Amino acid sequence: MKSSPSSFVISNVRLPDGSPVAVSIADGRIADLGPNVVPQPGASAENGGGALLLPGFVEGHTHIDKSNWGREWYPNEVGPTLMDRINNERNWRKTSGHDAATQSLALSRAFLQAGTTRLRTHVDIDTEAGLRHLEGVLGTRQTLRDVLDMQIVAFPQSGMLKRPGTVELLGSALAEGADVLGALDPALIDGDPVASLDATFELAERHRKPIDIHLHEPGEVGAFTLKLLLDRVAALGMQGQLVVSHAFCLGALPERERDALLERIANLRVALLTSAPPSRTVPPLRTCRDKGVTIFGGNDGIRDTWSPYGVPDMLERAMLIGMRFDMRRDDELAIAFDCVSDAAARGCGFRDYGLRVGARADLVLVDAQTVAHAVVARPVRKLVVANGKIVARNGALLQAA
Repeated sequence: MKSSPSSFVISNVRLPDGSPVAVSIADGRIADLGPNVVPQPGASAENGGGALLLPGFVEGHTHIDKSNWGREWYPNEVGPTLMDRINNERNWRKTSGHDAATQSLALSRAFLQAGTTRLRTHVDIDTEAGLRHLEGVLGTRQTLRDVLDMQIVAFPQSGMLKRPGTVELLGSALAEGADVLGALDPALIDGDPVASLDATFELAERHRKPIDIHLHEPGEVGAFTLKLLLDRVAALGMQGQLVVSHAFCLGALPERERDALLERIANLRVALLTSAPPSRTVPPLRTCRDKGVTIFGGNDGIRDTWSPYGVPDMLERAMLIGMRFDMRRDDELAIAFDCVSDAAARGCGFRDYGLRVGARADLVLVDAQTVAHAVVARPVRKLVVANGKIVARNGALLQAA
């Protein structure tokens, strides 16, 4: 398969504000962007055909190690509780022949094909499976290293303390290449939020890693855990190093209590992740942004034993965010897109992102009039550029690295 040139110009495209521009790409970076671009010597040419130019999409929270993407349909008969789903998944992965390496690679390629060039994935670290799932995803990251910027979260799906040996396994996962330490519901899963969070922050400090915690805990229980989290961030000087995923409690608290928490979250530079599920209370997106909180989007699981839903298309996730928060105006839908682009890059800490000179050349071309149109219509990706390489054209993956 022929690789894309190291230097090329995409002409006849439009920025989100409607400005007609060309973009020069050299050595994986945006070398120039504007109406009067001078091509690099020897650069090849691409005509964008008047398409809308968008930055590469960012998946802020998914689980590529446990997806059933591309396999036979999984008949879901799991019980209703969180532990039902955890135990069912563990047994299924052990008995079904599911392979994290194969599935994570298939799903990552599908993400690339649809324009995602940065991705944060949580990977189960389990006392039965050990580091096997991590090793599979590390292989996928290595395979796609030239085109997909992947962050791996070492995630204790069964809790930090509930299964002895998990803390040690998480330390090994961080030492072997995981970028972020995960955590899960320290009150409802571990039953001791103080001890669970003490272990989490001690491990993060020792390995000098940020934290991304799944916080499903509702109402006042979730608020109590959230306050413990913020206290530790302040005491340990870990501003900007915590993401709270889901944070359902923030959608159920009285306004005064919620807003006080949001102000602390903003001051400590803690970010929030939402998949905007229709069946749970969620952090109020507009209020979060008004308070200065970085809130961004992700799919969560895609076609796994937890849920049959989800596709690796961040334009669809942006649309679902827009629907969940009753976003109808074009400027509101631009906010929904921000949740899977700039805000997600900022929340996850992906560097050199965006439509600007010097940034990594991660670009998507679509036939749409505006960003709002792209979110709602979710057109075929006309061109996807990842790290300065053309990886997909007209909806088909060209470079399976």
